[in-house]
Amino acid sequence: MALIKKYDTAKGERWMIIIENGKDPQTGARRRVVKRGFLKQKEAKEAAKELEYQLGIRQLNTKGNITFEEMAEEWLDTYSETDVKISTIRVRKHEIGHLNRYFAKYKIKDITKKMYQNALKDLKKNKELAHNTISGIHGTGRMIFKRAMEQDLLLVDPTEYAFIPKDKKTVEDIENQNVQDKYLEKHELKEFLETAKKHGEIDDYVIFLTLAWTGLRAGELVALKWKDIDFDEQTINITKTYYNPSNNTKAYKLLPPKTEGSIRKIDVEEEVISTLRKHMLKQKEIKLQVGKDYYDQDFVFGRLNAPYFGYPHFIKTIQNRMESLLKKTPSIRKRLTPHSLRHTHTSLLAEAGVELLQIMDRLGHTEDETTTQVYLHITKDRKKEASQRFGELMRSLEKG
Repeated sequence: MALIKKYDTAKGERWMIIIENGKDPQTGARRRVVKRGFLKQKEAKEAAKELEYQLGIRQLNTKGNITFEEMAEEWLDTYSETDVKISTIRVRKHEIGHLNRYFAKYKIKDITKKMYQNALKDLKKNKELAHNTISGIHGTGRMIFKRAMEQDLLLVDPTEYAFIPKDKKTVEDIENQNVQDKYLEKHELKEFLETAKKHGEIDDYVIFLTLAWTGLRAGELVALKWKDIDFDEQTINITKTYYNPSNNTKAYKLLPPKTEGSIRKIDVEEEVISTLRKHMLKQKEIKLQVGKDYYDQDFVFGRLNAPYFGYPHFIKTIQNRMESLLKKTPSIRKRLTPHSLRHTHTSLLAEAGVELLQIMDRLGHTEDETTTQVYLHITKDRKKEASQRFGELMRSLEKG
């Protein structure tokens, strides 16, 4: 096997590999291969491994006939044992499903760089998949093939130079983007909330008012407990999110939020606090009525109807209710989801003059393309005003 040694040069430390390649059958002299100049020990080891394959000294692992789907399953088993969220494992399984469409029965060693790149191109052609989704699939693919490399199942990593094709937008595409369809204007929000109050379920108004006035994600909303709300300080503490992929009422989990930035405390207005107080009183009335049938785990938005009193709502339930209310609001002709209320919150904050970084902090994320688009759309008039003021200043100098 290769010998990896460190040596000194005028430019600093370097690494070298020395491989004993048997004896020359003609002379009997030892054959030695030496390569120098590696900056890192890891680079030297990788080069030594590949050279040993080329010289025939090292052979591929006997498990070299393993298929991609078998390799993916083995990697996922190992990955699942690390400190990773259940929701992340579920996403990885979904991403593996996409990759299996292309490679499931192929031997891992037979998958070429061209095959892998073609798979990414084909995924990009699928207009239903967002760029971030494809990026996640690619990330999972890279980890699976890296695992195969570590187990000496591959000579070359087919993902090494792979890339995700970028969207080619024309000027017309950019000009025709209608970001306004992703949120409610303030007068539309007012009408929507009035519809929720008049025609919604018992807790629709408080649910949608809270979403719109706080920018919470639906999963963060249904995970809220009364201890997270400080009525005196008028703040809401967001520390968890609701997870229930099977949509089994009793099989839900409360998990840490998506990112560390999602853990936050936000200030809320008296309108929200007052509505939540009324909601708490209504909840207490129902608790007294149903007694032990109420699942009392302190949820702010526990169900107020049979048969699962007190259990948190499904996120899908909130989406269905919003669709129903939008149909009952004739003036609104937009296809929106509860997440659209986050963008609505963004638009109203931007209109009120709040800076983008403050909005991002309140929403609990560092970057979001739609949020940025909404912000820029709302603030374009203010930017024009800034330009006009600059022009006025310069013109005043000329007059002077």
